[in-house]
Formats: sequence, C-alpha cells, structure tokens
Amino acid sequence: MSEFRLPDEKQARIRSSSFRTEIVRDPVVLSEEQKILGNGLNYFVSTYGCQANVRDGEVICGILEQMGFKAVEDMALADLIILNTCAIRENAENKVVGELGFLQAYKRRNPRLIIGVCGCMAQEPQMARRIVEKHPVVDLMFGTHNIHRLPALLQNIIVNDQRSIEVLSQQGSIFEGMPTIRSSRHKAFVNIMDGCDKFCTYCIVPYTRGQQRSRLKEDVLKECRQLIDAGYKEITLIGQNVNAYGKDLKMGYDFAGLLNEVADLGIARLRFTTSHPWDFTDEMINAIASRENIMPFIHLPLQSGNDEILKRMGRRYTREQYLDLYDRIVSRVSDVAVSTDIIVGFPNETRQQFEDTLSVVDYCKYDNAYSFIFSPRESTPAARMEDNVSLQEKKERLAELNGRLGEYSKMRNKQCEGKVYDVLVDGVSKTDSSVMSGYTRQQKLVNFRSEKARVGDIINVRITEGMKNSLNGIDVSEKRAENE
Repeated sequence: MSEFRLPDEKQARIRSSSFRTEIVRDPVVLSEEQKILGNGLNYFVSTYGCQANVRDGEVICGILEQMGFKAVEDMALADLIILNTCAIRENAENKVVGELGFLQAYKRRNPRLIIGVCGCMAQEPQMARRIVEKHPVVDLMFGTHNIHRLPALLQNIIVNDQRSIEVLSQQGSIFEGMPTIRSSRHKAFVNIMDGCDKFCTYCIVPYTRGQQRSRLKEDVLKECRQLIDAGYKEITLIGQNVNAYGKDLKMGYDFAGLLNEVADLGIARLRFTTSHPWDFTDEMINAIASRENIMPFIHLPLQSGNDEILKRMGRRYTREQYLDLYDRIVSRVSDVAVSTDIIVGFPNETRQQFEDTLSVVDYCKYDNAYSFIFSPRESTPAARMEDNVSLQEKKERLAELNGRLGEYSKMRNKQCEGKVYDVLVDGVSKTDSSVMSGYTRQQKLVNFRSEKARVGDIINVRITEGMKNSLNGIDVSEKRAENE
C-alpha cells in the first residue's frame, strides 16, 4: 500500500492557534485530456449523511460534468459509481460496506466500471485501510480535503489503469469557485464554514473534516446573490457548527452579522444548520426574531439532559444553560419550532440519567427529534470508555424515548390544524404520487392536493390533519385565485 495515501489519525487531531486557512480560488483547472476523459461515459453519485455531504456531492457532480461524464438515475447504467459517505454512526458505515458487496456483481458484468468511495468514511484511518485491503472492487478513494483532485485521480485510473487512493489528513483549506450541479432549482445549501474544533468525545467529525475554518463573508454573500438572481427561493447556511462562524477569522464578525446580511439580500427564505448550544448568542436570537425571511425553525441538539453525561460528552453546557437558551428562543421568536438530537445509552448512562433526558423532553416538547443509540466511533475518547449498560437496555430506552418524542411531535402538529401556513412546494409526495408536498416556515412537512401549484411556488395551505411526522392540508391559494 506504499503507493497509496491513507489518512493519519495523529494528523487529523492537530489544531494550531497559529493556523491560517489557505483560500484556494478556482482549484479545478482541467487539462485538455481531462476535459474529454468522460466523453461517452455515465456516472452515478450516491450520497449518505448530512447537508455537508450533499453539498460535496453537488461539487463532485459539477466536476464530473466538466469532464464530459453524463449523469444517470439508474446505477446499473453507470460507468462510474461514487459512494459519498457518512461516518457519524456505525449503521451508516455498514450500509456502505453492504453496497460495496452488492457492486461486485456490477463489476463482474462490466470490468471497466470504476467504483469510488469518498467522504467522511474515507477519512477514518481504520475504515480506509479496511476498504483498500478487503474491497479490491474499489478503484478510487478520496476524502473531504481533496475533492478538487478528482480529475487527476480519475485520469490515473482511466489512462494508467491503476487504483487511485488519496485521502489527506490535514487542518484544511477553503476552496472557492468549485464547479457544482445543484440538486434543486429552488432550494440551495451554502456552506459558510467547514471543520469543527469542539471535539465532543463521541464525535468523529473533527477528525474527518479538519480544523474549523470560515469562508470570507464576501464570498458567502456573492454565492447567495448568484442564487437569488437565479431564482432560488430558499437558502440554508450550513456548517458543522454555524454558530461559531467567524471566530477563526478574527475579524470581529460573527454568525449573527452574517445572518442579517444574507437576509438583507432579499432571499424569500433563509435557514441555517447545525447549531451548537454553546455558541448560540442573543444576537442570533434577535436576528431570527426580527427578520421575516429568517425561518422560525431551530435545530438545537440536546444529546443528554444530565449534567454528568453532558460533561463526559464534552458538550460544554449544562442542563440549566440549555433550558435557559430554549426559553429565550421560544419567548422571543414568534411561532418558532425546535428540533433536537438525543443520544441514548452513552457509556454507563444510568436509569436516572436517562430520566433526566426524558424530563427535558417533557419540558421542551420538541416539534421533531433525531434519537439514536450511542455508536462508538474508533479513535474518539468515548469509544474507549467502560460501559456496563446492555444493548437490550439501550434499545428499550430508545423505544421509550421515541414514544415520548412521537407524542409531542403529534401534539405540536395537531395544534396546526385549521391554520393557514406558507408552504414552499418541493414536488410530488414521496409516499403518495397523487398529492404534492412541501415545507412550512417551521420546517414541517405538508402533503396537499393541488392542481395549480408548481415546484418552487410559495402557496397558502390550510392544515386539515396533524400527524406524528407530517401534516395534511388543502391549497387555499387556488380558491382565493378563483374568487378574484
């Protein structure tokens, strides 16, 4: 494996106060050979995980199409298949490993098929070695730091008939002007930063994404203006911890200031994710409360309602501080909806500590929540912690928690019945092709019947039924238009 570049755990941990992010502009410059390398070839990119991975997938597609590749919706028709992976939980990794086993049959039918793995899973040293050694079906592997190197890596495979394995562990750079193919024509993700310096003891992201580094405000605003000029209705500012935006720039500029300036550009809907309670400021709350086009929806991860567990998680806030922040948000942001993340069964979590989490759920009555059993990630401190709680007990606690969360989600949605909400139309419902679907300002999924609504429209929908995970409604915009 000496010719391969694999990630290094020690390098991934490095954080330096003197580190200054390199900004690389227009890093993808294709040679004449690379511009035609994909002519006559089809590609398929399968993305797992968070919004950052989705954004990376859009860039990968942009690069491939500049090289002449054409996208196909059927993986079986592809000459190049790239799995853009997530590493946040073991289940996500298992899905990718299973997919690699499935793709072996494709490779047998088409020996020239190129199979690639990229993203966060590739940045894990143990997993990267496992893929190289156990899955020779993989021809291509790259990480989160060198997507711009994709043309050269593919050239090595196609021209030289060699595997290209190049995954870097480093603090990271900012790449501006990357090619992109947006996955939607009316909603867009705009990454404002990458990396994370929080090092929560259970989380692999600081190792897979590098040191926290923010884009310059001017570059973020330029991208947002371009999206607005292209007709986009909704922008979501994304990062591993958007609340910490600007701290590394040391220019006296923060996320609240960026929120206000993007809102001033006139985008119809502005969202952001993900927030860490530690960095959530009153200035951010004021921006959300005072701007009509900043959506009243906040994802506020709790993880645990017990102070001892929070401390061992490295979360940097207490139960009391979290609830104080929650109270300030709901008291000042009109009609706000709040969602959360919760981990069940952190090493040695007692029943009483779990009850503390349930009590926070009872207090906040979240609109939505993502709950998981603790998944040990190799190289993280939590993976080395002693744990005397059985998997069966953890499963029972998760079921109890999900039951409680489901009750409150349904209660919140029931409170929407009879009310009229602005809904941004996404298209046909994924579960019923006879109805349309979209999201309210509070990020609640609505399924509704409509003969006139088009994708990208913002329409008025009266809610007829609130369920646990979604709302049903009718398009009252049509009736008003007919009356006019």
